[in-house]
Amino acid sequence: MSVRNFDALFAPRSIALIGASNRPHSVGNVVAKNLLSGGFDGAIMPVNPHAATIEGVAAFRALEALPQCPDLAVVATPAPTVPGIVADLAKMGCRAAIVISAGLGAAGSSGRTLRQEMLDHAKPKLMRIVGPNCLGLLSTPAGINASFSPVMPARGDIALVSQSGAIATAILDWAGSRGIGFSHVVSLGDMSDADFGDMLDFLSTDRATRAILLYVENVTFAKKFMSAARIAARAKPVLVIKSGRSAEGARAAQSHTGALAGSDLVYDAAFRRAGVLRVLSLESLFEAAATLATGIRIDGDRLAILTNGGGAGVLAVDWLEDLGGRLAEIGASTIEQLDAVLPPTWSHGNPVDIIGDATPERYRAALECLMQSRDADAVLVINCPTAVADNMEVGKAVIDVAKAMPRFPVLTNWLGGTTAAPVRALFAAERIASFESPEDAVRAFTHLVDYRRNQAQLMETPGAGVIIAEDDVAAARQIIAAAANDGRAWLHEWEAKEVLRLFGVPTVPTHFVPSPEAAARCFAEIGGPGVLKIVSPAITHKSDVGGVRLGIETSGQMLDAAEAMIAAVRAARPDATIAGFTVQPMVTRGDGHELIAGIARDATFGPVILFGRGGKEAEVVADRAVGLPPLNSVLARQMIAATEIAKLLRGFRNVPPVDMDRLTETLVRLSELAVLLPEVRELDINPLTANDQGVIALDARIAIDPLAERDAVAASRAVGPAIRPYPRELEHDVALRDGTAFHLRPIRPEDEDALAEMVMACAPEDLRLRFMGPMKAFPHQTAARFTQIDYDREMALIAVAPSAGYGEGPIFGVVRIVADPENEDAEFAVLVRSDMKGRGLGYVLMSAILDHARARGLVRVHGEILRENIGMRNLARDLGFHPRPSREFSDVAHVSITL
Repeated sequence: MSVRNFDALFAPRSIALIGASNRPHSVGNVVAKNLLSGGFDGAIMPVNPHAATIEGVAAFRALEALPQCPDLAVVATPAPTVPGIVADLAKMGCRAAIVISAGLGAAGSSGRTLRQEMLDHAKPKLMRIVGPNCLGLLSTPAGINASFSPVMPARGDIALVSQSGAIATAILDWAGSRGIGFSHVVSLGDMSDADFGDMLDFLSTDRATRAILLYVENVTFAKKFMSAARIAARAKPVLVIKSGRSAEGARAAQSHTGALAGSDLVYDAAFRRAGVLRVLSLESLFEAAATLATGIRIDGDRLAILTNGGGAGVLAVDWLEDLGGRLAEIGASTIEQLDAVLPPTWSHGNPVDIIGDATPERYRAALECLMQSRDADAVLVINCPTAVADNMEVGKAVIDVAKAMPRFPVLTNWLGGTTAAPVRALFAAERIASFESPEDAVRAFTHLVDYRRNQAQLMETPGAGVIIAEDDVAAARQIIAAAANDGRAWLHEWEAKEVLRLFGVPTVPTHFVPSPEAAARCFAEIGGPGVLKIVSPAITHKSDVGGVRLGIETSGQMLDAAEAMIAAVRAARPDATIAGFTVQPMVTRGDGHELIAGIARDATFGPVILFGRGGKEAEVVADRAVGLPPLNSVLARQMIAATEIAKLLRGFRNVPPVDMDRLTETLVRLSELAVLLPEVRELDINPLTANDQGVIALDARIAIDPLAERDAVAASRAVGPAIRPYPRELEHDVALRDGTAFHLRPIRPEDEDALAEMVMACAPEDLRLRFMGPMKAFPHQTAARFTQIDYDREMALIAVAPSAGYGEGPIFGVVRIVADPENEDAEFAVLVRSDMKGRGLGYVLMSAILDHARARGLVRVHGEILRENIGMRNLARDLGFHPRPSREFSDVAHVSITL
C-alpha cells in the first residue's frame, strides 16, 4: 500500500504526452486537446516523432529531446511500445505515468506479458502507473485533464474512482447537466499498479475532497483495500457501486455454507465492515452524488415532509416505509405553531400538507416551524406546480430559510419539467439537495441514514472477547493434520464436532461404530432416545439418501435401523462405500430454531462467516448473512439482525427469545476458528439449534485441504483474512525494576471502558502534556477510535494485570504507533496512569512498541513532545531518539529514531 509519488499524479509541475496526435478523433488528439484546454499552468510537452506541433504547441520527436524530465507522463501509444517508453521514462526520473493504451495482456518479447514488462521497468524507480486500458485522470484543483473524456467537470469536492472509463464519462455527463463538480476523477483500468486501496489512502487526507464515489468491478488486494477503506470512511463519506452481483464462486462449493456465501454477499459484508455505503444502481449513485455535493449530513433517521400536494406527500411516505426510513412525529407544540401560520385545512400531521394554493410565505413559515422544532432530523420540501403560486419564488423562500439554519438538512423535490427545471438549477447553485421525484429524494435521505448508521455501528463497544487456549488450538490442529495425512478432504463428523468443542462451541457427543451390531451396543451404553447417521466418504448430505434416523428408543430399534439404512443407502447410491455409522443421543429442544452457521473461503477476501436459517431448506430459502472475521459481539449481533429469522429469534407469542448471548458467542468462536485454523476450507453446522436454553451443534462438517500440512506451496496460495486479526503473538509478561508484573497486549475494542477510566484517572496536567491541550472528558467516540484499531496500520499496546481478561481493567499505560501507507515511518504516543509515573512503565511500553516497529520493518519512528514535558523528552533520549529540526520558537520538540 503506498501513495508514494502521488504528488506527481495530482500536482505535477510538468506533463509529457507520448502519442500526441493531430489526427482528428484519435485518442492522442483528444487527450492533447483536453490537456491543453484543462487549465494546467505547468509545462505540457507533446511527443510525436512525425509532427512539429500538436494543436499549435511545439512537439518533440522523442523523449530524449524533452527540455526537462516530466513529473507525469501520459502514454497513448500502441501496446507493444509501452514497456520501452516506461523504461525510458523511469531512467529519466519521471515519477508517474497514466497509461491509456489497451492490449497489454499480450505476451512481450521476454515471454512475460507487456503489462508485467512495463511494471518491471517502473518498479526499481518507484514510478507509479495508472492503468493501462483506462480513460485517464482529471484533477480540477490542478487543471489537469489527462484523459479522453468528452467533458471536463466543474470544480467540486467529490472524488470519483472508477474501473470503467465508460461509467466515469456517464457520471461526468450526468453531473455536468446538474452543476455538480468533482475534485478528482480517476479511471483505474486494469489496476496494474495504482488501485482502489492506494486511491483511498490518498483521497482520505486530500483537502480538496469531501466525499468519495467508487465504481468497483473487483478488488485485487483485499487486506490493502479494507485497511484503506476503513480509514477513508472514518474521515469522509465513501459510497460504492459494485457490478457483477453473481454467485459464481458458490458453484464449486461443497457445503451449504460455501454455496450460500456467494461472492456478492462477501463484497457486501466487506463494504459494510469498512463503513462504506453501497448503492445498487447508477441512479442511486447519481442521487448520492447530488446529495453529497451539497455537504448535507444528518444526525438521525426522522424525516418530516412539507408539501403543497397531498398525493405527492403520500407517495413520499410510501417510499420511506419501503426503504426502511422513519416518518417523524410532529409534536403538539409544533402543531400549535403551525396552526398559527397555516390555514385551518392543513393536514395537522406528517406529511405537513399546506394545501395547493400555498404561497412562498406559507412555505417559509411552515419550514421555519419544522426546522426550529427539532421533531425531525431532516425536512423534505415538495412542490407541485400550480397556477396560483410562483414555484420559483417558493424555491427562493426555501433557500432563504435553509441558509438561515445551515446545519439543518433540507432536501427538495420540485415536480414537473419546464417550470421546475430552473428551480432545481437554482437549488444546485445554492448547494441545496434537489431531486426530480419523491422516490429519488427519499432514497437519498435513506442513503444518508444508512451511512450514519454504518458509522455508528463501527463505533459500538463489544462485550469481552473469547479466549481459545493454545493447547486447544494445538489439539484441533492435530486432528486436522491426521486427516490430511490420510489424504482426506473431510473430517469425520465426530472429528469435526471435537474441533468445535475445543473452540467452545457446544456439540452433541458423537460415537463412530463400524457395524449395526456395534451401533446397538453403543446405544445400550449411552441410552436413548438416539440418532443414527450413515458414514460414507462419498455422501455429503446424508438425509438425501435415507442416511439419518431420529428418535430410536431401544437397542433392537437401533440394530434394525442400521440394517435398513444400509439397504436404503445402497439403493440410492450403489457406488458409495459405507464406512460405518455414528450414534449420538437425540437432543430435543422445545421451540428450538434450526439455524446454519459456518465458514467459507472467498477467493478475494479469504475466510468468511455465514449465519442464517438452517435445516433442509437452507439453500432454498437462502436467508443468510455474511461477515468477515475477526468478529466481536457487536459484529456478530449485526449479522444475526440482518436475517429474516432474527424476527423469530426475538420471541413471539408463547415462544421465548433465544439466548442471544450464547448465539452471538458461537459466531465469535467460529470467527476465532477461521483465523486460527487456516487449514479449514469450509465448515458447516446445520442444524445449529437455538432456544432460550442456549445453542448446540447437532451436525457438523469440516472440509480441509489434504495438502494443508504437507504442501507449503499450496498453503501459501490460501488467502488469509482480509482484516488483520488480533495479534495474540504480541502478548507477553513484563516486570518493572521494583518487581511489579504486568501483562502487555494489543488493545481490543472491548477495552474501551477501561481505557476511558484510565484516562480519567490521570491528572489534568498529564493529560494536557499527552494530548497537547486540556482534556476534560474522554467521550465514547474518541475512546472507540483509540480501541478499534487497524492492527495492520496501527498498533497500541496496553499494560494490564497479569490475570486480567480481554476487556477487563484496569489499564495502567498505553503506547501506540500509526504507520504511513508506505510502512516506513510511524508516529508514536504514550500515556502512563499518573499514579504509575516514575516507575519505568513508560520505558517498558516504549521499548515494546519499538520492538514491534522493528519486526514489521518500519524505518523510522517519530513523535512530537511539548518542550515543557521534560520527563517524556528524557525518556525519548534514553531510548535513542534524536531531535529533529523544528521552528526556532516552537513549543513542540520533534524527535525521531532510525530503526
